[in-house]
Amino acid sequence: MSKTKPAGDGHYEILFIIPNQYTEEEAKKIIEDVNKLITKEDGKIIYEEFWGKKKLAYPINHNHFGYYQLIKFDLDRKNLKELNNLMRLSDKIIRHQIVKIKEQSLEQILEEKKKQEELNQKEKDAKEEKDQKNKKVDKNVSKEGSENKKNTTKKTEKKELSDKSDSKKKIKRTSQEEKDDLKNLDDKLQGILDAKDLIK
Repeated sequence: MSKTKPAGDGHYEILFIIPNQYTEEEAKKIIEDVNKLITKEDGKIIYEEFWGKKKLAYPINHNHFGYYQLIKFDLDRKNLKELNNLMRLSDKIIRHQIVKIKEQSLEQILEEKKKQEELNQKEKDAKEEKDQKNKKVDKNVSKEGSENKKNTTKKTEKKELSDKSDSKKKIKRTSQEEKDDLKNLDDKLQGILDAKDLIK
């Protein structure tokens, strides 16, 4: 026994894109035509939302931007296929998608939209707060880095001064050693010269 879907209204939403070769005014007229198509097929529009001009994820028929429109409507299931075919054949619409949704009243849709906007705002605020914290951390790291660089430079300068001082000490020690060596040599020579047994 085959299963058939019972006739009656289904609840749907359609999202479609109008190419940006049209102006916003022309796009709104095309949207009115789509609304007429839905009502012509005995559909009832519950809610619609114009999202405006947006960049497409990828070019479609050499279009990089398009006007997005969302419509929620009730329509008899048997008329859905006809609506889908009319949308597909339209040269004024570059993409469309019809999705079955649960039944919602206008109040429920608006409440859901309000909650979504609040959620989006919270996410945006959290992102901005995170970005500000990251900037502060970057500044502190940069500040610490510059302080470390200064400290490293000071240490390097101290080491260079210390090395110079050590080399001067070495030079002094070397000259002192040379003087001591010469004195020892003189003393030895004097000792040899003073030796009486050598002179006969």
